[in-house]
Amino acid sequence: MTTTIDSSTMLHTMSEMPWAMYPAALDRMAHAASAGPVDMDALPPARQASRSGSIAVLPIYGVIRQKGPSFTDILFEGGGTSTEAFGRVFRQMVADPDVKAIIFDIDSPGGSVYGTQELATEILKARGSKPIIAVVNSFAASAAYWIASAADEIVITPSGETGSIGVWMMHIDFSKMDEMMGIKVTYISAGKYKVEGNEDEPLSDEARAFFQEGVNEYYDAFVGGVAKGRGISAPAVRGGYGEGRVFGAKQALSMGMVDRIATLQETVKRLGGNSAGVGADHVGIAQVMGEFVETGASVVDIAPEDAAEVGDDAPPESKGESLDIRRRRLELAR
Repeated sequence: MTTTIDSSTMLHTMSEMPWAMYPAALDRMAHAASAGPVDMDALPPARQASRSGSIAVLPIYGVIRQKGPSFTDILFEGGGTSTEAFGRVFRQMVADPDVKAIIFDIDSPGGSVYGTQELATEILKARGSKPIIAVVNSFAASAAYWIASAADEIVITPSGETGSIGVWMMHIDFSKMDEMMGIKVTYISAGKYKVEGNEDEPLSDEARAFFQEGVNEYYDAFVGGVAKGRGISAPAVRGGYGEGRVFGAKQALSMGMVDRIATLQETVKRLGGNSAGVGADHVGIAQVMGEFVETGASVVDIAPEDAAEVGDDAPPESKGESLDIRRRRLELAR
């Protein structure tokens, strides 16, 4: 039996939570979601983890979410990464005495705020156990940068981009469309604010102020996390590169967002690993690069449900398609 999720459900899900994500990427997801139902059976399979050598390379690809899998894995070409699943693998690499260093291979527009703060905090606490290097290869926006900032060092590729520090959410008002279609929705509820922010009526000033408080709270946590990870003050982040813009490699370096410009391969080599084939096609989400030998290679026993799910290696686009949601919904309703 095929499991599908319809457009309305996907758009509603996307509009009901705060995002630490590059806005254009979320627009592209919304555009894809509004195009029709998604077949959940087409989700990319979780990759097994394997290792040999001494340097662990852990990919953070596509849309970041707390649990998984999710329909966002299909809507975005880069697939997705679960913070909970990634955290389990990260802990195994930290505890493994044969792993001398950990590299994050990041190519992500960010994602949900849920779970991101917890993962970043865990990474920060693991500092000192072994080198933890985040490589922006070649896009780390919003939640992806939040996670990267917890590493000992951030490296960015020459063509890379990073930043987009900020949190946002959207409210979709379908009241005019309902009116045009002859639909009148009546909510029966208990509790003054139980149906606050529903999509069948305009957002009230009171509701908007409440949602803004929530966005501000997540933004403060984001800025505070980056400040702690980068060793600067929160006001310095907020007044510098923490206002939502994305920056190229040279500018990010000059502003102190990253520590050096280099490729993933160069970083692996600098840490003493064998860089041959790194980045071309990861064997698994926890591939450890070194003297890789097919026979006798140590295998980390990680069940598929425990592996951090990743999609294709296609990099996320740094520019998205604009979306007029009301127009699109009217087209779907015809």
